[in-house]
Amino acid sequence: MDGKKLEYKGKEALKELEKSTLKVDEVQEGILKDILKKNGSTEYLNQFMKGSIDISTFKRLVPVITYSSIRPYIHRIANGEDSSLITSHPITEMLCSSGTSAGEPKLMPSIAEDLDRRTYLYNLIMPIMNQYVPGLDDGKAMYLYFTKVERSTPSGLPVRPVLTSYYKSKHFKCRPRDPFNYYTSPDQTILCTDSRQSMYCQLLAGLIHRNQVLRLGAVFASAFLRAINFLERNWVNFCNDIRSGHLDPSITDLGCRTAMSDLLKSPDPVLADEIESICRSKSWKGILGQLWPKAKYIEAVVTGSMAQYIPTLEFYGAGRLPLVCTMYASSECYLGVNLKPLCDPADVAYTILPNMGYFEFIPLGNNGSFLVDEEDEEVAKGKLVDLAHVRVGCYYEIVVTTFAGLYRYRIGDVLQVTGFYNKAPQFRFVCRRNVVLSIDTDKTSEGDLHKSITMAKKLLEPYEALLVEYTSCTDTSTIPGHYVLFWEIISHTNELTQLETHVLEDCCMAVEESLDYVYRRCRKLDRSVGPLEIRVVEPGTFESLMDLFISHGGSINQYKTPRCIKSTSALDLLNSRVCGSFFSPRDPIWVP
Repeated sequence: MDGKKLEYKGKEALKELEKSTLKVDEVQEGILKDILKKNGSTEYLNQFMKGSIDISTFKRLVPVITYSSIRPYIHRIANGEDSSLITSHPITEMLCSSGTSAGEPKLMPSIAEDLDRRTYLYNLIMPIMNQYVPGLDDGKAMYLYFTKVERSTPSGLPVRPVLTSYYKSKHFKCRPRDPFNYYTSPDQTILCTDSRQSMYCQLLAGLIHRNQVLRLGAVFASAFLRAINFLERNWVNFCNDIRSGHLDPSITDLGCRTAMSDLLKSPDPVLADEIESICRSKSWKGILGQLWPKAKYIEAVVTGSMAQYIPTLEFYGAGRLPLVCTMYASSECYLGVNLKPLCDPADVAYTILPNMGYFEFIPLGNNGSFLVDEEDEEVAKGKLVDLAHVRVGCYYEIVVTTFAGLYRYRIGDVLQVTGFYNKAPQFRFVCRRNVVLSIDTDKTSEGDLHKSITMAKKLLEPYEALLVEYTSCTDTSTIPGHYVLFWEIISHTNELTQLETHVLEDCCMAVEESLDYVYRRCRKLDRSVGPLEIRVVEPGTFESLMDLFISHGGSINQYKTPRCIKSTSALDLLNSRVCGSFFSPRDPIWVP
């Protein structure tokens, strides 16, 4: 199916959704046939299929892969070889996945038609929301969107995140100027790659239009909460700008200054006083509804690791503003939409759109055993299940095949089937496979955590101190959130309190320097993750932790210290035994 055929608008998009979900098997077979017809002669596919474009041959011979298998081909294209190594379409850019490999971001090939597919999915959102929330065309959306700095491959292909690609495309810049595309943020402020200046101008624009805003949001819940935190620190400056009619001189980006000059045409002391009166409140509970009184909901991803931010969002919304998750997407492929957007965040299920790519699923049973799955584990090709044949209640890992050159590629997402819409399955996002810590776009696996701590604990050796046990958690009680490591240390020659502060601070830094590219970028450039913290606990704490889990039904024969703690009672125990807390004193090294 040609991607350009997917550029539907409004009701047409809903009709296409209805049509495709009624014929899932037929649509999926057509997608795979089209991919094989166009890409069957590529070097990658030809090594397995020897020129065949038969679907059964594809399923029998083409392996299920992770990034390490396709990386050599992607790097060859990045260095100047032809796109025909993996696809018949010209590769127009490489998308930076938030996942990593060997400390560097994964590069996902993208073709021009991919933008048409993404636009089709975006065009579904407002028609779906209209079915549940009336009057959304009577105002504006304060959506906080951000563009990241991009780079180029040696062959000149742009390398950028998928959302940066979309915001820079004609699909976004030349979008229809209908009511659903009325954003408070001028495009120039979204396209500004200085995150502070972009945030400042977008929030200021949102405050200027406060009485017209019907929708609030950002892509991820973490980004929206960073914006609230930024507002807490800068509301006085915003009020000064509105009161004087002049933009703060710290905003130097020419595009931002030009765009904001159109909004700050004259002083508005009345509006400034209104905002000041609200922001001076001792408690910011419900602040969002006060600043934007006509807002109907907050749109952001609050599933998976983002669920940790739900209580904070509900505090700022005072329970009046529903939290809405609209879509399920990744750098590799856009996948589905939430057809019941006002449901409780815990009940969010995404309907997979069968016309976005070819989807298969690795069965993981129904008991959560998938959590021990390894990155490099081989998967028997015959085990895979087609989209239309998954079963309600069962867990699966999703595998995608795309026009851009990914074949039977494991995205790494674990999903659970909750039901069907027509014949299209609906999935609850469970987790990223093997990811134990995540604050924003960072995704730290148990293996990555272990490697980084192994490096850091060597710094204790000169002091004859030994790390005997550890675990971790994410702390999102402050913004930005940060990683917390609980360490139990013993020393034969020194009291724990005699370990100099700089030793534990150096351990914090050693962990951060050993974590991957995306984590370090979030820390140093995006400021979306705070300094890592080590909380040293009293001797015997982890024995007490084991006792706690066993008292809750765990087996002493099978007990292993969990490397990430989410249990409230377990965290309470650990925090009650903390005898010292240490933070990274500086940012980790990050090289773009």
